[in-house]
Amino acid sequence: MDLREALATSLANLAGHKLRSALSMLGVVFGVGAVIAMLSIGAGAERQALEMIERLGVRNVLLRAKTFEREEAAEEVRQKSPGLSLRDCEAILDAVPGVELVAPKVEIDPFLVLAGAEKGRARLYGVAARHDELVNLRIAEGRFLDQRDVLDHAQVAVIGAEVRRSLFGHQPALGADIKVDDVWLTVVGVLAGGDGEAASFEGVSLQSSAAAVYVPVTTALSKFERDRLASPLQEIVVRLEPGMQGAASTVVAGTIDRLVSQLHGGADDYELVVPEALLEQSRRTQRLFNLVMGSIASISLLVGGIGITNIMLASVLERTREIGVRRAVGARRSDILGQFLVESFAISALGGLAGIAVGLGIARGIAAAAGWPTVVTAWSILLATGVAMVAGLVSGIYPAKRAADLDPIESLRYE
Repeated sequence: MDLREALATSLANLAGHKLRSALSMLGVVFGVGAVIAMLSIGAGAERQALEMIERLGVRNVLLRAKTFEREEAAEEVRQKSPGLSLRDCEAILDAVPGVELVAPKVEIDPFLVLAGAEKGRARLYGVAARHDELVNLRIAEGRFLDQRDVLDHAQVAVIGAEVRRSLFGHQPALGADIKVDDVWLTVVGVLAGGDGEAASFEGVSLQSSAAAVYVPVTTALSKFERDRLASPLQEIVVRLEPGMQGAASTVVAGTIDRLVSQLHGGADDYELVVPEALLEQSRRTQRLFNLVMGSIASISLLVGGIGITNIMLASVLERTREIGVRRAVGARRSDILGQFLVESFAISALGGLAGIAVGLGIARGIAAAAGWPTVVTAWSILLATGVAMVAGLVSGIYPAKRAADLDPIESLRYE
């Protein structure tokens, strides 16, 4: 019997016992589906992590001002430290080796923005020139802020796509004037849509740029009122020189931390964020998640393998007389062995194909219901189905060997 004939015979036998065959496949179906779904969630989480790190900047080190719920606590801290300030930026740039660029950022609560008869809500950010390079903002129209804008305290602004849409619609925005609080600003640039959606990564919140208005940091500090107890800057972005990654970035981050702590009199009024370290932490968490989910999926495949072994043993018992007839007319032990191995492989293969559909359905269901990103890769499908087929073959070895070892004379007498 050749392979094609063995496969046809196996499929015919499975079709003759549809319910039993389907039940024996369930373990493989759920095992393959679980593996594909698990790996799709992991791949989606990794892609999201990489996108977040790209926004934070893999070569960046972030200093973020802490907020205090009680006014008394803020008063006590401000007696020691004024908070993050432009002085910190100058000190870091002058004293810390390996630093390429230091950019301050002021964040002000949402304002009512007016443009003619139209109005909308936006969050105001005071930033330095080249801030767009640090956080990967893309310009759709005009330009971003430059160093001249910062030095001149210029009343210019770069607006997000949502702000542009709500204030100007299809009308031109470049060169138009908008009013934020009591300050008039001229629009010099518009950000591309979809840049920097609001998100959170490893406890670090990232605001959306779509509903943002960016002005020079000097303009934000001098022309807009802010809480007297608030830190002058909400964030300082420090970009390291090329090659300063891994252990080197950790050393530089430690140096920055010690310097700023001294400047603030030891006050605990800021936090240090190293995106590269966050990425490694995310990967460790993901590896643990994959290990746990992989173990669960392996149990499902083990159960599926036991089910295949069970049905194949039952099949050997039912077809004992058939085996005796085949041996009597010249079939070799290897022919019998191959026939039952092909049959067990067919069960696992069909279960694997059904498991692919289940896995795709679970991945899409999770993405739709929970809003989690999922990415189904060809590698995950090949891995899941490959393991299932190997499990099917291994599970069929004992029943196939038992069938091949049957005595032909005793088999012919079996009723």
